This record gives sequence, structure tokens and C-alpha cells, in this order.
Amino acid sequence: MKQLTNITDPVFIKPTSESVFDRLFKRMIKDERDLPFVYLTLKITFTLWPLAILLYIPGTVSWLWWTAAIVYQILNNVVFKGPFGLMLHCTSHRAFFERKYQILNHYLPWVLGPLFGQTPETYYSHHIGMHHPENNMPEDESSTMSYQRDSFRGFLHYLGSFFFAGIYHLAMYFVRKKRKQLLIRSVRGELLFILGCVGLSFINFPATFVVFILPFIISRIIMMVGNWAQHAFVCAADPNNAYKNSITCINTKYNHKCWNDGYHISHHVKPNMHWTDHPVYFRKTLEEYTNNDAIVFDGIHFLHVWLWLMFKRYDLLAKHFVNINGKYKSDEEIIAFLKGRTRKINVVAEPALAAA
Repeated sequence: MKQLTNITDPVFIKPTSESVFDRLFKRMIKDERDLPFVYLTLKITFTLWPLAILLYIPGTVSWLWWTAAIVYQILNNVVFKGPFGLMLHCTSHRAFFERKYQILNHYLPWVLGPLFGQTPETYYSHHIGMHHPENNMPEDESSTMSYQRDSFRGFLHYLGSFFFAGIYHLAMYFVRKKRKQLLIRSVRGELLFILGCVGLSFINFPATFVVFILPFIISRIIMMVGNWAQHAFVCAADPNNAYKNSITCINTKYNHKCWNDGYHISHHVKPNMHWTDHPVYFRKTLEEYTNNDAIVFDGIHFLHVWLWLMFKRYDLLAKHFVNINGKYKSDEEIIAFLKGRTRKINVVAEPALAAA
């Protein structure tokens, strides 16, 4: 186990100097703390799109095509996927550009998103329209409650359901809730992406596979790995409590790269909180974490959590568990606690919950 010490995750520090571009972009965006998003957007635009276009150019020599394909995959899935995905997440909760530049708020989901396999506006519809309102409870179509959350077989079922029927389940949710606009936005984005891939495949299938299809497959897997880990430890007696159905990961490079995404508890408590505020808020609300037996890990991120659950390496999870209030006397006690939180919860009507 670990004791809580310093927090090294990023917070906003007012710059002492600004470039002419900084001043220009700050006039366009709603929050100056999101200035890094502008530069990330520009980097992606002027690297991935030129490479994507090159892959579609007829007659490109073989060595150049394969070089571009490999570089595209590395930049897409290793360098940019995490930062872009969580930038999309942050700007879904908090509008990126000022009202007079409103059209630019469509740039991420419609122009850059498809390069990462993010079908336009389905992420927003799913995450803002369903996941947060339902908070991993039974009506949340991405809920983890009904699965044994240290089971790889359970995860495969969870992934398969989302991958092959996710848009159907999301659409049916919006039909039940009578949320017509979100229904249209989610289905429209999914269908346009699929039809676009089909049409482009007739033009150049290898390029379409590299540019759109493979990133789509990887994104869907990564999103489900992330959601599974974020909501792997659920208290059966109080599953709607964000402190008891989510986790927090602190002091990890992931938070520097992906905009403090590790603070998933406080994100569910205050979904519109700016990403730079989470470390400070965490410190200010430690009593809530203590009172609710919240799960906090130090030095690891969601991929570690998912992987170690799949291999049932509770010893490694316990090693990074933050013993905030000194409640636990040994790693064995922590392991027993964590195992209790990963048990399948039998969901019944209303929905009421039967404790595992």
C-alpha cells in the first residue's frame, strides 16, 4: 500500500509570457486553460491528415506508402490517441470555442474524430447523454455492474456487446427516454462513418483500413478497457455513489498526457469541472474519499488496473493502493476489500440491486 504524499499531476499555472499565437487563440476559446488543446489540434491536423491523403494518392510507390502507413499508425494510436480522446472528452463537457466561433466546435468530432475511429457525435451522445446521467447504474448501456469485473471472459462479453450492438442499445435508450435530438446525432454519426468507410473502401481499401477502420477497432477496444477499469470496483450496497463506483489514479504520467483523466471519481461528482482543477479538488475533499472508502491508486493508470484485474494480480493493485485514512493494516486486507468490489452485482427490476 501507499501513503498519500505530494500530488504531481498537472494544475494550471499562469504563464509569465505569451506568444502572439497564444494571444490570438485565447481570444477564440472559452477558457485560456484549454490553450494546449489548440496546439494539439494543430499538430494532429498537420500530421495525420497529410499522411491520410498521401495514402489515398493513386500510384504512390510501395515503400513510401508503407512508410506513411506505419508512421500514421504510430502517431494515431501511440502518440495522439489518448490525448485526442480525452481532449474530445473535455470539450464535450465544456465547449471549446467562444460562441462567435461556434462552428469550430464541430471540428474535433467531425474532422479529426473520424481519423481516430470516433464516429461523429456518438461519443458526445453516449457519454453526456447517457453515461453521466445514469452513472454506471443498470440503465447505463455501458454499465459494468452485471459483470464479474476481474474476469477476462466477462470483459469479452462486455466488449462484444458494445462493439457489435452498442449503437443499437444507445439508440433504444434514447427512444425510451424520448431524447430525439441525441438519437438523431448518435445514429447519424455512426451511419455516416460506416457508409463513408464502405464508399472509400471501393476507392482504396488498404488506405481506408489504415486511416479509418483500424483506428476505429482500436478506439472501441480502448474505450471499453477504460470504462471497465474506471468502474471495476463497485459497492453493491451503494452503487450510485460516485465515490463507491469509480476510482481515481494519481501521480501518473497518464494524467499529464491525458488531461488528468485519472480523476474519475471527482469527474463523476462534478462532470463540468475543468481538468486542471481536479488535483486541487481532490486535496480539498479528502474527507469524502475517506468517509466513502473510495479507491485511489498512486503511480498507475486505467490500463494497469484493467490488465492486473484480468490476471487477478490484486497484489500489484494493493501495492499501489493509497491508504488515505490508515484504515487498512496490511495488503491482505486491501486485497479482500478490492475483491469484494469486483464481484458481479445481480441487477433486478426497478432497478434494485442485490448485494453480491
